[in-house]
Amino acid sequence: MGTNLDIDVACTGVWRPPATDLQRWCDAAVQAGAPDKTDTEISLRITDAAEIQSLNARYRQQDKATNVLSFPADLPPELGLPLLGDLVICAAVVAEEAEQQNKSPEAHWAHMVVHGCLHLLGYDHISETDADVMEALEIQIMAQLGYSNPYEPDPFKPDPFKESSANTEP
Repeated sequence: MGTNLDIDVACTGVWRPPATDLQRWCDAAVQAGAPDKTDTEISLRITDAAEIQSLNARYRQQDKATNVLSFPADLPPELGLPLLGDLVICAAVVAEEAEQQNKSPEAHWAHMVVHGCLHLLGYDHISETDADVMEALEIQIMAQLGYSNPYEPDPFKPDPFKESSANTEP
């Protein structure tokens, strides 16, 4: 039982988490976001900036690279198929964002997988109310996985832009 995760890696040279972590994060998101779904399938493609920019331009009319795209399966319920949909995550964008946001790459990857899975389950952040619901669930799932609030900087990672008291003159 759980999520059958099909992983396709289409990029090199950028750190990405092991499949066991990706699986654990998907399972946690699906279990929290849709506890009634016990057997599900997700296709995850880990890609480069050029591919995700092309997909983002084609499907969202935004000609720029992004961290994660979610494509929910739009299947008739009577088929009874467990496919939730496809996730596409850009390893380079996730790495860049983690650094910019002063987060560990692992924690940011976990957040992007959880975030994408919740989109596959029908959650979104278009309205403020929906965003509040989705973000609260993301925070809960991340805490269950042992990570801090993804909407705040990682408290355990030093801020490279903040001067330490040893480097400041009186």
